[in-house]
Amino acid sequence: MRIFEAYNSHSARLTLLALLSASTLYCFYKSLRLKRHAALVFPASNPNSSSCLRGKLFFVSQTGTSEILARRLLRLLTSSGISFDLVHPKDYEPEDLSKEALVLIVASTWEDGNPPPDSGFFSNWLAESADDFRVGSMLLSRCKFAVFGVGSRSYGATFNAVARGFSERMRKLGGLQVLPVGEGDVDAGDLDEVFDVWSWKLISVLKGGCVENGGFDGSKVVVESDAETNDGSEEDYGDDSDADGENGAETTIVDLEDIAGKGPSRKTRTMTTSNGTINGEKEMVTPVIRASLEKQGYKIIGSHSGVKLCRWTKSQLRGRGGCYKHSFYGIESHRCMEATPSLACANKCVFCWRHHTNPVGKSWRWKMDDPIEIVNSAIDLHTKMIRQMKGVPGVNEERLSEGLSPRHCALSLVGEPIMYPEINSLIDELHQRRISTFLVTNAQFPEKIKELKPITQLYVSVDAATKDSLKAIDRPLFGDFWERFLDSLKALREKQQRTVYRLTLVKGWNAEDIDAYFGLFSVGKPDFVEIKGVTYCGSSATSKLTMENVPWHSDVKAFSEALALKTKGEYEVACEHVHSCCVLLAKTEKFKIDNQWFTWIDYEKFHDLVASGRPFTSKDYMAATPSWAVYGAEEGGFDPVQSRYRKERRHRPKNTD
Repeated sequence: MRIFEAYNSHSARLTLLALLSASTLYCFYKSLRLKRHAALVFPASNPNSSSCLRGKLFFVSQTGTSEILARRLLRLLTSSGISFDLVHPKDYEPEDLSKEALVLIVASTWEDGNPPPDSGFFSNWLAESADDFRVGSMLLSRCKFAVFGVGSRSYGATFNAVARGFSERMRKLGGLQVLPVGEGDVDAGDLDEVFDVWSWKLISVLKGGCVENGGFDGSKVVVESDAETNDGSEEDYGDDSDADGENGAETTIVDLEDIAGKGPSRKTRTMTTSNGTINGEKEMVTPVIRASLEKQGYKIIGSHSGVKLCRWTKSQLRGRGGCYKHSFYGIESHRCMEATPSLACANKCVFCWRHHTNPVGKSWRWKMDDPIEIVNSAIDLHTKMIRQMKGVPGVNEERLSEGLSPRHCALSLVGEPIMYPEINSLIDELHQRRISTFLVTNAQFPEKIKELKPITQLYVSVDAATKDSLKAIDRPLFGDFWERFLDSLKALREKQQRTVYRLTLVKGWNAEDIDAYFGLFSVGKPDFVEIKGVTYCGSSATSKLTMENVPWHSDVKAFSEALALKTKGEYEVACEHVHSCCVLLAKTEKFKIDNQWFTWIDYEKFHDLVASGRPFTSKDYMAATPSWAVYGAEEGGFDPVQSRYRKERRHRPKNTD
């Protein structure tokens, strides 16, 4: 028995000794491996050469605005004697990050909290390395970094997700963050100011590591903690001039997701606080947004409305033809006022021809103006613009006088008019003045559609026919955007007045989904379906569309005819407006009587019906469509009373050599 116990005790000692030896060998091996890795990645400095490295300044952006911000920061760094290289992640080998002494990143968040596609490899490598135990937590131990994010708080949990993700992963890999993540919120309207404050704080931090030759000595950097940065102070590290010192020379169209246009200087913002309020009340139209919209010709009304003179209004004033609504529905384009009571929208469509210069939001959270004041101001500003047409060739006294008395209001200028809480009161005010209403909604507020009073014609934008394509094209803020879209179509079906699906065809995006579009007809049962080719508005930082995405009128006609055939006679192609590349489908049961189309509107009868207070339907105020507006007519939807004007094209001839 004693022999057996002695044997067990001896065996236990040997086992313990083996474990201790193995642990010692492993620790020794790990120490040698880390030293060897450090020697390879961070070779000893030559005392005869500079021990300082140039920093790397990365920009991550889909639309190019983060690059603008990064270049502004680069100029500021250079003027402060700190050398940096400006780098696009797609041109950089991520494995070289371990060799960097200082990294700055200006990053915008794209769809679903992801980075733009051309920065995907860089982001994925960082994420994979941070989660790979084989890489270890010392890969970036010699790297100091700072990140500034640009995003929209309206996207909720994904707000600045890319910038936050970069920060988290670089810290996980051993990087030292010298400044908390800067977060620019485009909805607050003070992105330039926030970025300037963050940039000057960064310069102040880096000054401790700056040496005479412009290199960077990380050992001298003073790291600023979260507590120091987020104490709510607004210390101004610069003078009253703009940080880039160009006095607004960098003015550009403002992209509301990736915004960085130059706004008014700080001197002109004395009444605007950093949270986007003026005199204690939150304003929808911030100074930056106002400056951008006014530059495009918009007249801002109060704090959230706008009006602009449509080019077709000018055209018909000159007797050169009206818009497609003149051909399809009989409006007088020179008496039409284009306006909106809400510049905000819940989508950021890729083909937005307003260049995303309006605010975004999922609910009304701004100061609200009185509907009567909005209508009064809109008419006043509209008529002032009409008066400016006096003396323009083709404008005679009769048409000018008619134009000064608007009879139609297209509530489709920009944004989502149905978001305005007093939209019904505004519509009542317009109808009392016998001004017809054409309202366009983006199908994200079904309850608002249900609550809407009778209007002359209600549109729902059907920009795509499937969930995936709608997400890609409209870039909605709501997570349940598809359910909201379908519920909006169902709400449209319950309306007794004229209803319209508006389809915008974009080649390469949604022009092939005929079956899917047809499937939506039974959901909303619209009176009409407008099918229009996308309008190309030139190069823009907010859209990657080109002329290749613009369909020809023949393409729109072919799509319309194929879609009508799918309905087996329920809808037919009724009208077209060649100039606008637009075609109209109409419900045959309602609007084709004895082989005659009745797509036009009896506006006086409509106003009488509204004033009566009795229920009425779209059939009660329809009027006959003239022959020149009917599909296939020789005039192509151009009113023969007007004078056709064709611009001379003076393009440089192609070299045939």
